[in-house]
Amino acid sequence: MSRKKRILLAHILGSGGKRMLNSRQDVECVEFHNTITPEAFRQLFNQFDYVDGVILGVTPFGAAELDAARGLRVVSRIGVGFDAVDIPCLTEAGVPVMVCANANHRAVAEHTLGFILGLAKRAGELDSLVKQGRWQERYDYLPTEIEGRRLLIVGLGRIGSRVAQLAMALGMDVSAYDPYLDEARWLAGVTRVTSLDEALPEADYVTLHCPKTPETIGMMDAQRLGRMKRGAFLVNTARGGIVDEGALFLLLVEKHLAGAALDVFLPEPPTQQNPLLSLPNVICSPHLSGVSAEAVERMGMMAARNALEVLDGGGDPANAVNPSALALAAH
Repeated sequence: MSRKKRILLAHILGSGGKRMLNSRQDVECVEFHNTITPEAFRQLFNQFDYVDGVILGVTPFGAAELDAARGLRVVSRIGVGFDAVDIPCLTEAGVPVMVCANANHRAVAEHTLGFILGLAKRAGELDSLVKQGRWQERYDYLPTEIEGRRLLIVGLGRIGSRVAQLAMALGMDVSAYDPYLDEARWLAGVTRVTSLDEALPEADYVTLHCPKTPETIGMMDAQRLGRMKRGAFLVNTARGGIVDEGALFLLLVEKHLAGAALDVFLPEPPTQQNPLLSLPNVICSPHLSGVSAEAVERMGMMAARNALEVLDGGGDPANAVNPSALALAAH
């Protein structure tokens, strides 16, 4: 009798994904807490003589984890981001890294639109007026409309394209900056801009939907934020570190920017001393834009399926961060 395929999985994997794994008689599942420390994570690997697959939430995975995971054949992420995974290391080892490529773009896009509307309608500030008994000040906090406003999307992938569709449906004038997207995949109705620096001064709202890479870390620095139109708004549901938070704070305090909405920070969680958290015109959420109840189930099913397909000798290249490793694993 052949040994079972052993998969370590983050406890946040949706119930559908767990059912899929547990329905397989040839699979053994071991759960770990999503916020397990790196040391405890490696110790967990050391308890087993082999581990075939890992399904990750937020847990980092690199050379040390790979060394501890004897026999590893696949790393599957519950989500689309992979900045916490050492892709070159795993690619060199021939281990495919799989993501849920089409599972949560709607959730992030709707969260982004909610942020844009929240900023325009000054939701946080007006909520405080009522709760603090400051009703008579309401005319000092007039909301604005988004119809006819210019929205600049940085990154027109699945999420950015869905944001564009929602924004255009509400009458916004949408443009996008994405030097890696060819014309065949460009969304109709969205104006293409070739220079981010030239586009920033024209936008009323700027929303970020690009991956965190060496190229995008610090992309929205003091200089770029300063190029934004006076009275504009910034939305970041991408990754912490893409925006210079210190520079953003200063521009908000100086009232060059009218407001910001942030789902991501650096570090996470942000410290309570982070000055952005003290500003009434900053809306925050705890890195949850892609984690709707529906998206959790979709990602759970896809993350489990991705792992099983690779272990069964297959796998969808569209979900592989490193397709070359997937091709190698298949053989």
